[in-house]
Amino acid sequence: MGTTRGRWRLVSPASLVVLVASAIGLLGFFSPFLLPLVQRDDADSAAHAGDAPLLFAVLTCLSLAAMLVAVSEESGGVGRAKTVALLGVLVAIDASLRLLPSVLGASPIFLLIILVGATFGATLGFQMGTMTLLLSALLTGGIGPWLPFQMIVAGWVGLSAGWLPHGRSARGRVVALALFGAAWGLVFGVLMNLWFWPYTAPGVEADIGLYWTPGLSFAATVERYARFYLVTSLPFDAFRAVGNVVLMLALGPAVLRLLERYRQRFSWEPWQAIDQESGASS
Repeated sequence: MGTTRGRWRLVSPASLVVLVASAIGLLGFFSPFLLPLVQRDDADSAAHAGDAPLLFAVLTCLSLAAMLVAVSEESGGVGRAKTVALLGVLVAIDASLRLLPSVLGASPIFLLIILVGATFGATLGFQMGTMTLLLSALLTGGIGPWLPFQMIVAGWVGLSAGWLPHGRSARGRVVALALFGAAWGLVFGVLMNLWFWPYTAPGVEADIGLYWTPGLSFAATVERYARFYLVTSLPFDAFRAVGNVVLMLALGPAVLRLLERYRQRFSWEPWQAIDQESGASS
């Protein structure tokens, strides 16, 4: 019976919540390309002015729900509670780093998001990313229709960090995380542009081949977006990628060792003898 339950429970409840949040985030990014979009010049045409508050509320609630589910899961309840408490502290620390001035797009907040995901797994990495961007926006006043999209992409950074393999030396792992941070430094900008790019077309008369308009084919859309990205975002994203690499190589080893120590401490459980016949703990 226990084997059957284990086969069916391939995905934890917290992971399912993260999966739902990611699906909603993808829909938020790509809905302008899937639904009819009317380009207008009035204030109502602001990018995601109507759906951003709803998306923000849904993502925030799902991130909090994932935390509650993670704590209440059957196995490792005490350890999970301590891990979530540590996550809250790390979110506060990382969000405060947003107060530091960034250099042409480079920001220190991605270091902890990546390391938390790599150490504690994809689910907590996702929560680390979303909640860090939420709290940092409250601290810096950076609340706007862009916020839910920043939250979901930062969540994906931590989520994908949890998928990285661990079977390498400590130095090799840090180098791999540095390369991972460099890649996300670029991908973060590629994805974030999509929250407003479909709404930026200045009109047919001023079309210069950088903007999307309804009716474009998939190939033409990709071509125009690539041109738009190269002209507007690549230099800033390159600085973000370099900043991630520098911070990871300089601070990553020490922070990674510290997080691994906490993970091992929180996941430790007292030894219990197992009855060979009944399978129950004595």
